[in-house]
Amino acid sequence: MVALIPVAMFGFIPLVLYLFVRFPTQRALIISFVGAWLFLPQASYPIPLLPPYTKISAACYGIFLATIVYDTGRITSFKPGWLDVPMVIWCLCPIVSQVSNGGSPISPTVNQIVTWGLPYFLGRLYLGSLDGLRQLAIGIFAGGLAYIPFTLIEGIKGPLLHQMVYGVNAFDDWGQARRMGGWRPVVFMQHGLMVGMWMMTAALIAVWLWQTGTLKKFMGRNIKTLAIILTIAFFLCRSTGAYSLFGMALLVLFSAKWFRTSLPLLFIIGYVVFYLYIAASGQFSSKDVIDFITPIFGEERAGSLKFRFDNEEILGAKARQRLLFGWGDSGGNRVYDGYGEDISITDSLWIIAFGVNGAVGLVSLFSSLLLPVIVFSLFKYPARTWSNPKVAPAAALGVALTMYMFDCVLNAMTNPIFALIAGGISSLVLKAPESLKSKKTSSLPRRQSLVHQKSG
Repeated sequence: MVALIPVAMFGFIPLVLYLFVRFPTQRALIISFVGAWLFLPQASYPIPLLPPYTKISAACYGIFLATIVYDTGRITSFKPGWLDVPMVIWCLCPIVSQVSNGGSPISPTVNQIVTWGLPYFLGRLYLGSLDGLRQLAIGIFAGGLAYIPFTLIEGIKGPLLHQMVYGVNAFDDWGQARRMGGWRPVVFMQHGLMVGMWMMTAALIAVWLWQTGTLKKFMGRNIKTLAIILTIAFFLCRSTGAYSLFGMALLVLFSAKWFRTSLPLLFIIGYVVFYLYIAASGQFSSKDVIDFITPIFGEERAGSLKFRFDNEEILGAKARQRLLFGWGDSGGNRVYDGYGEDISITDSLWIIAFGVNGAVGLVSLFSSLLLPVIVFSLFKYPARTWSNPKVAPAAALGVALTMYMFDCVLNAMTNPIFALIAGGISSLVLKAPESLKSKKTSSLPRRQSLVHQKSG
């Protein structure tokens, strides 16, 4: 079974090339990204001077190669915009971080480009329209449905599917998977929190597609039924943090539907920015937060959060010693005791970005993924349009992206799908808003109508 891992990992690139021949390019991109993220194994192959070959790089390399071979015109016609600046800074800041700390900049910079820059760039190339984002939303929804049997199996039996399929364990600490009298599924991801975030995103999209009438049926099944089933499966993932994000996301979307306001979304983004500022500057004190949440979530969850906050306070103090560009991959961002033992735990993406790439890295990372949502909701597609079937998928993706960035304040779950979303939304809002008037395709000649449906 172990032999299946290199077959899956290195065979994925020719599979992507086939998908680009078999399907329209947008659909091939979405199938490739979603399929890689959901089903490729947790494996890493070292490459000299370059970052290891992982499921993320397999998807990015395969799709980028397919674009060069079959769709070169998209690259040559690409026009950068001002919204791309934060992502460019985020991808290139490891050069300064590494050189200033005496390290080699090649591997960390390429890793940043592959992990974040390439998914964002591919989103810019392929998904910069309401229809492109609709296809992505439906692809994520379909991926959530596909994961239901696997999450149910592991919810009962524990995180064993990676071992059964690929012959090795990808998740050894079963204690972290034990939750609420059952198991938190891991399937083919790195952690159960990743699965919870994925299923939350899929359920959120399903609910919004149903509530806005964007999709009536999927694979011959009523969307309402599928949305309910997917939501139940999400709750059975036993990820309490994702429950909170799901509730906040629904509040944002239904506020837009009922009150035609995006204020809850902007408030959440404002909270993320405010928290990052006070935490990075050393002004945050966890005592009041812990005292507030202990009666709500219990002492065990509050204790876990306190441990995280305590670590972030000492890691933040270390990061401020290299404020602008951080410590690079030298390990200087960690905290050591008098015997040279590492006594720090990095649970959150923000503190990793701050420690490794400094304030420049932290600001550019969060700006690259949150700015497109701000422009989308304030200037291009205000909340009153989010119930429109044409805008609804993009709105759901923008809200899901915001929830992911909120989660990055607490966890470090790197997921290229959200960089892909950010790229698509950036491309969309860098253009004039699309017309939201419905077109009557019945008046088109049959051949023209079919061509229109296959385009993209």
